[in-house]
Amino acid sequence: MRNLQIDNSFTNSLPKDPITENYTRQVAHVAFSTALPLKFPKSSLIHVSKLAKELGFTKEEIQSDEFLLLFTGQHLYPNTESYAMAYAGHQFGNWAGQLGDGRAINLFETLQDGNRWAFQLKGAGPTPYSRRGDGLAVLRSSIREHLCSEAMHHLGIPTTRSLSLALSGEEVLRDIMYEGHPAFEKGAIVCRVAPSFIRFGNFELAAAQGDNELLKQLADYTIASFFTDIKTSGAAAYLQFFQEVTDRTLAMIMHWQRVGFVHGVMNTDNMSILGLTIDYGPYGWLEPYDHGWTPNTTDRQHKRYRYGAQPEIGLWNLLQLANALFPLIEDAPALQRILDSYTTAYQVQYLDTMMNKIGIYYTHKDDRDLIQKLEENLHLHETDMTIFYRELSKIDATTAVKDAFKIISASFYTNTALNEKHKNTWLEWLESYILRLGFDLKQTDHDDFAFAKARIEKMNKTNPKYVLRNYISQLVIDAADQGDDELLGEVYEMLQHPYDEQPKFKKWYALRPEWARSKVGCSMLSCSS
Repeated sequence: MRNLQIDNSFTNSLPKDPITENYTRQVAHVAFSTALPLKFPKSSLIHVSKLAKELGFTKEEIQSDEFLLLFTGQHLYPNTESYAMAYAGHQFGNWAGQLGDGRAINLFETLQDGNRWAFQLKGAGPTPYSRRGDGLAVLRSSIREHLCSEAMHHLGIPTTRSLSLALSGEEVLRDIMYEGHPAFEKGAIVCRVAPSFIRFGNFELAAAQGDNELLKQLADYTIASFFTDIKTSGAAAYLQFFQEVTDRTLAMIMHWQRVGFVHGVMNTDNMSILGLTIDYGPYGWLEPYDHGWTPNTTDRQHKRYRYGAQPEIGLWNLLQLANALFPLIEDAPALQRILDSYTTAYQVQYLDTMMNKIGIYYTHKDDRDLIQKLEENLHLHETDMTIFYRELSKIDATTAVKDAFKIISASFYTNTALNEKHKNTWLEWLESYILRLGFDLKQTDHDDFAFAKARIEKMNKTNPKYVLRNYISQLVIDAADQGDDELLGEVYEMLQHPYDEQPKFKKWYALRPEWARSKVGCSMLSCSS
């Protein structure tokens, strides 16, 4: 294998736990601890993403024993030391104290074409932060993380990436729904890749320990490495840093809302300081449109992390980060202004996103009312979010209202159950929408055909045709559990071009099948991995 350009900036810049033994413990005043992957002599690669080629690995290297051994933790790259990060966090709104990389082991950082990449194994064994866990992962959760990381990237959403998916060759005991019925499952290892895996929780841990020196070291390292446009120093630099983290976090969450993605566990330890989607546990995409839906069984009662609450939770998490950074800034009003800017920016970005989703170019005084009424209608009856917005592009200013209703009916889960009142409400909205399209048409200098074509292209670049629905993931998992990886490859290929028509994958552009409505792994999921 070629020589990698190793540049371990995180471990070279920040304090290390002096204890090198790998046992569960509390740490203080350090950023990371040594952690060695377990040995999995029977490990085997299932799938390698196209990220490998982006990172410069050749086909021969990907197929080599060296690649397998390196990215399952059997061999460490020369002159590197694997480690686990120390961080804390708020979980479901409550302070949880020290958390850390409980089942993630960082291998090394590289520089590739001017970009920094950190490589991390998930499921390769315990760390000092594993608490009561074994540091392992199972095939079902690893498939979901591997596919979703890459799906989100191709949707244009900031995310960590997944390089490879491997079987560990061992079985792992898990209670899939935490109901007292544990069973053995196939173990697996995912190699995750990102510029950095630093989270809000890294800063929270330093602040909670009253270690302002470590807090400053973390902030200075993060700014110097990943926020290079910040040229000021002192409190001004930390304020600008917080503003940029705020902006990146909002941008990420607006992408989630745009495609109907629900993270499921927006704890502060699952919030990337770089504004990347991180930690794919019990996530899901809206199928029936519902602001109150969460995919997480743990969140079933209070629904803290439901789809409609994600922007608000993002702000709450940023408040916790502001509290952690306060010792470096000591200016509460300035931090509050940045938090307030999040709320203001959200209103602007929400309207802009919705205008793109429904294919509106020009502003009109009634736009907010049109959008609000649309969201109310989407809640009236089980309406598939992905299919609804994709089908909406087929309506234009010349479409008859009854024909428009027929078009969007493809997104209804049970057409026969739609009562007359709800149908009339939809007809009223469609009439307003078609008139609104006519208003846009009058504002343009283009001919009608060119404008209609541009509008469809705009909508179809905003509204994906294919997303990683939970039932699709479950079908892949079921096949892979039987040793059949063909479906994994097919779904992975489909997710490379989610906005394209891709006729050969048309079967995946469909309503969630009825059998998946309540099936474990298809409707709601636990954090068990």
